[in-house]
Amino acid sequence: MEQRDFIRYINVNGTSYQIFDITLLEQKGLADIKRLPFSIKILVENLLRKLDGRVVTFDDVLKIARWQKKYATPVEIPYHPARVLMQDFTGVPAVVDLASMRDAVATLGGDPKKINPLVPVELIIDHSVQIDYFGTRDALRKNVAKEYERNTERYKLLKWAQASFDNFKVVPPNSGICHQVNLEHLGRVVMTDTLNGQPVAFPDTVVGTDSHTPMINGIGVMGWGVGGIEAEAVMLGQPYYMTIPDVIGVRLVGELRPGVTATDLLLTVTETLRKYGVVEKFVEYFGPGVKKLPAPDRAMISNMTPEYGATLDLFPVDEQTLAYLKLTGREANVALVEAYTKAVGLFNTGDVTPDYSDVLEFDLSKIEPCVAGPKRPQDRVVLSQVKQAFPDTAAAHPLNLRGNDVKLRNGSVVIAAITSCTNTSNPALLVATGLLAKKAVERGLRIPAYVKTSFAPGSKVVIDYLAEAGLMPYFDALGFHLTSFGCTTCIGNSGALHPAIEKTIAEQNLNVASVLSGNRNFEARVHQAVKSNYLMSPPLVVAYALAGRMDVDVTTERLGLDPNGEPVFLHDIWPTPQEIAELAAKCVKQEFFEQEYSKIFDGDEFWHALPVAQGTTFAWDAASTYIKNPPYFADLQPNPTKPADIANARVLAALGDSITTDHISPAGGIRANYPAGQYLQAHGVAQADFNSYGSRRGNHEVMMRGTFGNIRVKNTLVSPKEGSFTKKFPQGEEMFIYDAAMQYQAEGTPLIVLGGKEYGSGSSRDWAAKGVNLLGVKAVIAESYERIHRSNLVGMGVLPCLFKPGENPQTLGLDGSETYSISGIADIAPRKTLTVKAVKADGAVVTFEVIARLDTDVDVEYFQHGGILQYVLRKLMA
Repeated sequence: MEQRDFIRYINVNGTSYQIFDITLLEQKGLADIKRLPFSIKILVENLLRKLDGRVVTFDDVLKIARWQKKYATPVEIPYHPARVLMQDFTGVPAVVDLASMRDAVATLGGDPKKINPLVPVELIIDHSVQIDYFGTRDALRKNVAKEYERNTERYKLLKWAQASFDNFKVVPPNSGICHQVNLEHLGRVVMTDTLNGQPVAFPDTVVGTDSHTPMINGIGVMGWGVGGIEAEAVMLGQPYYMTIPDVIGVRLVGELRPGVTATDLLLTVTETLRKYGVVEKFVEYFGPGVKKLPAPDRAMISNMTPEYGATLDLFPVDEQTLAYLKLTGREANVALVEAYTKAVGLFNTGDVTPDYSDVLEFDLSKIEPCVAGPKRPQDRVVLSQVKQAFPDTAAAHPLNLRGNDVKLRNGSVVIAAITSCTNTSNPALLVATGLLAKKAVERGLRIPAYVKTSFAPGSKVVIDYLAEAGLMPYFDALGFHLTSFGCTTCIGNSGALHPAIEKTIAEQNLNVASVLSGNRNFEARVHQAVKSNYLMSPPLVVAYALAGRMDVDVTTERLGLDPNGEPVFLHDIWPTPQEIAELAAKCVKQEFFEQEYSKIFDGDEFWHALPVAQGTTFAWDAASTYIKNPPYFADLQPNPTKPADIANARVLAALGDSITTDHISPAGGIRANYPAGQYLQAHGVAQADFNSYGSRRGNHEVMMRGTFGNIRVKNTLVSPKEGSFTKKFPQGEEMFIYDAAMQYQAEGTPLIVLGGKEYGSGSSRDWAAKGVNLLGVKAVIAESYERIHRSNLVGMGVLPCLFKPGENPQTLGLDGSETYSISGIADIAPRKTLTVKAVKADGAVVTFEVIARLDTDVDVEYFQHGGILQYVLRKLMA
């Protein structure tokens, strides 16, 4: 069979499109296509369209077309995503890598322009704005001005990339959050291109350098998060090699009860699927309940895909998708989306239930109002039970804030943020929030002075329809003034608290709280001084801000007193479903989406004022503390050196369960007394200008010093002490992890890291692998890995190893003071069993086996080359 045997044509509005019809595989008796999950069908089309007999063979096509519910051993396929999505925290280091690769190609005598994106890349600058100013009408402009003041060097790099690279677009700051912009505008659902002069239509597929890329799955687009290093390979035309996944079907029945929000739904789904176990699996939603969920509700659930650990969760294209495309100004594409998806069996009529690896049933009518916290998104708490997390709230500590006498205690809410693409992408939910705010203002309620309030939506359209609804004055009246269009509190950009608040928290060791409508609440992420962080719907953010504390049962107790001393309860100000639906239908208009997105790439006056550097290669500034040429390609040889066994390694860190990429490579504030802060001060940067770890990701010197730099990370080598500390052996001296790593490097001692379950969960943060590599870590041994972080370790040439089931450092009697030798690496193969010998100080030996989590032949190749970028560079040069 040849590729041309599967080509046919569809006519849409007078244009003939070539399509690669996967249903013809079934007509020719080669595979039972109609039984396949929708996500697998998209992969079948991808491989059929990319079939060239070399990178993609017909055998590869049949592997995926004959998908099985379970695989005894991993089966690998080469997948070619159609586009790449980036945000600036992950995009800046990716651009730095590409610029460095251009230098390396030039050094090796090649053409630097070989390093150029071959697929469309869209980078949205959304992660750098911080909430320095709040509670005033000019907070937005002041925050944006401060953003440019801090990040001009980074933004100049991105303007250079936009001018220097083909297929590379930048959405400037102050425009929105990448996933909401992707959902509302960039997502095509069905893409078009020209092949041999003929228009061709095919499914929109994307990989993104942010773990929440699956949000786009809510409108039927296949997308998931990858590390920046994997995204760079895709940009340069390399396939994304993946193992064929299990696909878990989630059958939705019933519908949400009045007063239950889509946020309550997604938090319950997150808890359920995390408990079930869907790491490295696909999830698909089907059943009668799906048709009851509009596209924004679906996208909210999809946004939480990384929180419950799946690779992807797909809501296939149906009538709700088409309605959403029309509402958001993509009406011109609706006819093509409908015609194409129906032609190739990708439109969900609801008549056929695909085969799934397993099926879970989920009753929407049983969802209860809830929140998640205090430190993991999957830790759901029913609303009536939240109060119980703060039993000791008797002692209150007085302080004066801007002339107001207030009291702080355990459970006080000091941050309340309506933020994140997760919730601000849902118009009905934000209209409900505005109505609640309106009712609260009409009852005379006010928010305590110690609560830092902010409103940072993921799209400018949000303000358009809230203004149309007449609700913005009520947000303002409660202090939820517009502060930014970007990813703020959710990523740790909540800004400083009042010094008196931070002082009282520290002196009294208070367990205060933040409430946010985000997707991440890991330790020390929102704010380093805030121990308890709760995810919740935007209306509940306002409710808890009004109460000013978490030790209140908002289902039965008052939120506050009105000026006449009358109690006001949550049910008094919660809007009815009819109120919400009527106002949303009236004020959420197609013209708002068309108006805002017609100028999404234009930028504001700050962006226009930035100069654009010219040149094929980037002009590195030796004095920069933001952008440095990384050392990955220094002394790169044309051929790789064969990896060797690891001998007499020391443990840099011995860690427990649920170690997140935030623990390994934090994104928030930089402490002055930590190695990264010491480095910046030594280079003339005042503490007030440190910015954040996320904004410094273009400088490897800062980032390697910040590796394991979370102030809450728990290394058992120095237990019970928390923070970026370890013991340097054999002396047993306590010091910063970075300092110990540098001493080990000077001695020529290789390093390993010990971990527990769910190692590397959280953001798709390639610096969690890059930093580990630069510290000299050769291998990580853990009980289980999150998908993206495992891939990132492989991509940086660090060997991820798996304890045998039932084994861990505790069962093996290991405390991390031993020396470790790992044998069997020299002739490494996928999932090979390796032998580890741990020698204690008294000479006692513990021998055990681990599994090398190099899952595919391509993983092995990347590892043998020292990383994916070295592999790609050598391949391009060859």
